[in-house]
Amino acid sequence: MSFNKDIFTRLRNGETIMPDNPELHKLLQASYEVKKQLILLNTSTEPKEILKILSEIVGEKLENVAVFTPIYINYGKHLNIGKNVFINFDCTFLALGGITIEDEVLIGPKVSLITENHPLEPQHRKGLIGKSIHIKKNAWIGANATILPGVTIGENAVVAAGAVVSKDVPNNVVVGGIPAKIVKTIV
Repeated sequence: MSFNKDIFTRLRNGETIMPDNPELHKLLQASYEVKKQLILLNTSTEPKEILKILSEIVGEKLENVAVFTPIYINYGKHLNIGKNVFINFDCTFLALGGITIEDEVLIGPKVSLITENHPLEPQHRKGLIGKSIHIKKNAWIGANATILPGVTIGENAVVAAGAVVSKDVPNNVVVGGIPAKIVKTIV
C-alpha cells in the first residue's frame, strides 16, 4: 500500500480504501464542498455562470461545454472534460476513480458515469475501489445509460439509451442492452 500518497491519489490508482482508513473523512469533506458548488450551479439559469462554476469544480477552465442542469458530481478534481462537450439534464458522475471526457462528446439525459465500486468479498465490501472511465472523442452516450468502473468508450462510438456498459467499447460501433453488446458498426 502507498501510505505516502493521499486517499484521492490512492483511489485514482485503483487501491481499495477500507472504512477504517484515517483519511476517509477527506472524501466526505470534499464531497460536501462540491455539493455546495453544485447547489449554485444547479440553480443557475445562466450558461456562462454554469460553465464558470463547473470549471471551479473540476479545477480547470472549460471551453465550450454546455450543461443542462441539474448535474450531480461527488468529486470534481478527477473529472476532465474536453472542448465542445454537451451534457444533458440529470447526469451523475461519481468521479473518485477518474473520468476523462474527450472533445466533441454528447452525453444524454440521466447518464451515470460510475468509477467507484466495492469488493465482492463480504468482509471487505464496505471498502471503496476506484477505476477510471474514458470516453473518447465524438462518442455519444444515450439517455439513461450507465457506464461502469474501468470502461473505455471508443472514438465515434454510440451507447444506446438504457445500456449498461461493463466492458470496453471499440471505436465506431453502437452498443446496447444489459450488459451492452455491439449491435452495429458505424461506417
